[in-house]
Amino acid sequence: MTDDEIGALAQGFVACTLPKARWTHGAHVATALWLMLRRPDLLPERDLPGLIRRYNESVGGVNSDRSGYHETITQGSLRMARRLLAGLPADIAPSAAFAALMASPLGDKDWPFAYWSRALLMTPAARRAWVEPDLQPLPA
Repeated sequence: MTDDEIGALAQGFVACTLPKARWTHGAHVATALWLMLRRPDLLPERDLPGLIRRYNESVGGVNSDRSGYHETITQGSLRMARRLLAGLPADIAPSAAFAALMASPLGDKDWPFAYWSRALLMTPAARRAWVEPDLQPLPA
């Protein structure tokens, strides 16, 4: 994905104009990355939950105890992305950072199941608020 493609995808998400079919796992990663690198006015850990909820509703989705926004996955993904980004050059292009993130465990949409059991991660409590991993801690 090019820098321009990442920017257009993330801006479409923020503006709620991104088609639902384009809101893939890779799009989630690219959007969070773009917000971290290009939107210093936003704090993803604070602002992304509301943006995701708003986007989901804009495409007809529902944020409930069974679908839509998931706090633990979002915050865990941001923690993993920040840890990985910390090991990259500060002036890295979004496209190169995206390639590195997608080549890491974060690139696999099922990465959370290395840290959380499915039984815990799929609970309403984990959707609503941060829940610590029950299988192994996230990398420091």
